[in-house]
Amino acid sequence: MLLEEKQRRPEPWFKGKSREVGAEELGRFCARVSALLQAEDWGPDALDALRRLFLIVAATKYSRRLEPTCVALLQTTLCSPRCPERLQLLCAAVLREMAPSDSLSLSCDHAQSSRQLGLVASVLLAQGDPQQVRTVGQCVIKVLESRQPEGPSLTYLLPVVSKVTSLAPDALPEEQTKALSKRLGDWLRYASVQQGAAHASGGFFSTPRARQPGPVTEVDGTVATDFFTVLSTGQRFTEDQRLNVQAFSMLRAWLLQGGPARPGAADADDRSELEGSTVSVLSAASAASHLLPPAEWLREKALEYCQRLLEQSGRRALRKADSDLQKACLVEAVLVLDVLCRQDPSFLYRALPCVRALRTRLCGDTACVRALLPIAQFFLHHGEAAAVDADAVCQHLFTRIPSEHFHSPMLAFEFVQFCRDHLVLFGSNLDLLRTSFPNLFKFLAWSSPALTSGFVALLPVLVDAGTAVEMLHLLLDLPSLTAALDLQLRASQAASERPLWDVSVRAPGCLEALRDPQAQGLFQHLLRAKASGTVERLTPLHQLLQPLASCARVLQCAQAVPTLLRAFFAAVTQFASGALASQLALLLLERSDSLFQVEGYEADVHRVLSSQFPALCKLHPPLVVERAKELLEFVGSLGGPRSTGHMLTSVVWAIGEYLSVSWDRRCSAEQISRFFEALEALLFEVTQSRPSAALPKCPPQVITVLMTTLTKLASRSQDLIPRVSLLLSKMRTLAQSPAVGPVHGEDDLGAVRTRATELLNLLKMPSVAQFVLTPSVEVSQPRYHRDCNTALPLALDMVSRLLEREAGLLPGVDFCGG
Repeated sequence: MLLEEKQRRPEPWFKGKSREVGAEELGRFCARVSALLQAEDWGPDALDALRRLFLIVAATKYSRRLEPTCVALLQTTLCSPRCPERLQLLCAAVLREMAPSDSLSLSCDHAQSSRQLGLVASVLLAQGDPQQVRTVGQCVIKVLESRQPEGPSLTYLLPVVSKVTSLAPDALPEEQTKALSKRLGDWLRYASVQQGAAHASGGFFSTPRARQPGPVTEVDGTVATDFFTVLSTGQRFTEDQRLNVQAFSMLRAWLLQGGPARPGAADADDRSELEGSTVSVLSAASAASHLLPPAEWLREKALEYCQRLLEQSGRRALRKADSDLQKACLVEAVLVLDVLCRQDPSFLYRALPCVRALRTRLCGDTACVRALLPIAQFFLHHGEAAAVDADAVCQHLFTRIPSEHFHSPMLAFEFVQFCRDHLVLFGSNLDLLRTSFPNLFKFLAWSSPALTSGFVALLPVLVDAGTAVEMLHLLLDLPSLTAALDLQLRASQAASERPLWDVSVRAPGCLEALRDPQAQGLFQHLLRAKASGTVERLTPLHQLLQPLASCARVLQCAQAVPTLLRAFFAAVTQFASGALASQLALLLLERSDSLFQVEGYEADVHRVLSSQFPALCKLHPPLVVERAKELLEFVGSLGGPRSTGHMLTSVVWAIGEYLSVSWDRRCSAEQISRFFEALEALLFEVTQSRPSAALPKCPPQVITVLMTTLTKLASRSQDLIPRVSLLLSKMRTLAQSPAVGPVHGEDDLGAVRTRATELLNLLKMPSVAQFVLTPSVEVSQPRYHRDCNTALPLALDMVSRLLEREAGLLPGVDFCGG
């Protein structure tokens, strides 16, 4: 029997590997679904088929076309009064995924119950037609305004109203908005405090007394003595209690989008005398509550509801689910209070005491740390009016939360979003935000895939002239910060509170290093909470953390750093002074060989730094002369594997471009000679060394850039022209030698030969070579390359004609290559 039953069961809809479903296969599947729906076979086979169909249309970014017959049957099934609810939910889900669709014939008039109306409305709203949105809103509001007893139908319609107001805030007329505001206030404040009645079993022992509902209880198990809220508990709930929960879930959106506007100043003045004391406020509210306009009525009830939630959140929940609900309700209640106080400042004096008390209670409660963000938002909005020091609130927020809760992904996302949404409100606190970037980067280091885009948007605000150098160091050390945070958690004593990490990585030696007094100073610097204004060499720490370099989290962080570096430099170049550009250029030279050794990380970072070094030189051309000593040391220290990287190419190019009197009057012939000798030795080394496992093949771009830079320097100090001409001749001969062919390849050698020939021909006329290779600042403007009547194109054309008879000259040569 069990075997037969197993054979009759449909195959699970999620079984099997993921694969692409073609149009032909989709057509056959639609035919099967259509046959089942047309026969009104609404059993397990139809349920499984609709699940598969939903998966097919939902799990693709491309729009799917279903057979018109199948779409029509899906609509018919959705509106059928006999169809099971689960099938109707799936039909609506499939039709929503097909939106926008031209083959829909649905209308709210087709719905025969409020549940069906809610499903049909969800499909129509997904089409995105503004007129359709208004039509749906009108239809749903009419049902909500009806005087019929509140049945189970209304619970399906409030989510539709919330969606309508979010899509089209002006879709509902003012009168309907007022009417719904009044009903929302009623649902919030006057829901039943008795539990829902149990369904009669009809058994022999059932008695009317046993079926009497009891009162709802609080989360701590005590009988509720005040009105019903979302935090009230019970075995069963009445319909108005469900409406209470739904009304609160849409309350903030209704207030912001489709609800009441801010009252006039005259109304606030009329009420000012009543708000002098708590007693007068309460007496006025109780006496005139039913006389308030609908918008005022909703705000009053919303305030009472939020104050009640804050009181309930202080109770000790018996179940974990209720405890989690308390935390979520705390966040929402404070956000609603913030909206109320912004719409009507007179509410501030009534909301402020409970928000102050809540902040005092939560500062020491690590379980409710997420609620501190809306509290900080509340005081950023109203701190000045409430005489509350918002600086102290933000100080606690930026100092403790990232350090202690960086491993919470939800908190990390909300914290970054909080910073982005309230940049305007920070005002004088913007310095606090900027100096706290080491703490904020802990969120980024731990959850880099989810937060990279958020920090790309934040970096232009976080970076300034005072923090740019320190921030760049920390960005380059971000993977090592991830490893240090991982190590910090591994060393935590609270094993039950540790988040998951990569268990495949064992790091006993790292844990020992964490306790080493000599390494603790470096760990403390890397894990600092605020900008210190100092920079530490972390190379010893990189070696200690090396066993963690293969952790998945460290690898993810390393992949995010190039994107962050581009955003950093895009922001810095907008305001950097010459001194700052010079500092950053020196930093790039120093850090190019002191990065945390993660697979692929150094190459990715070098690609970004090599593109930014010339940009910094362009921003402040004299830095090549100012940093001549460091550049010579950098070039002199290159060789072996380091001579093949992107950084070498960009540094050599910048030397050739900006080591000139035209950019800095301090540039001397002696300086040019020193650079020439260093680059000449480097070119000799990279061309004479044979590739090996430890010494990879030097790319032709490095050789050609070195030749071009040496030629540029010789054109500025003409005593060097014979020397560079001899060198170029040797390079051309070397490129033609059969012995180097198997090592470098014919294409690479051809590029070297071509460049050497171009430069040799250009040096035959030294004055023209200097004009072409070292143009003035004016000639460097783009118009001199676009306008054929300007000096530079004419000069190039003249040189080409004069030298075109020379052997080896290629027609159409670009003399400025490099």
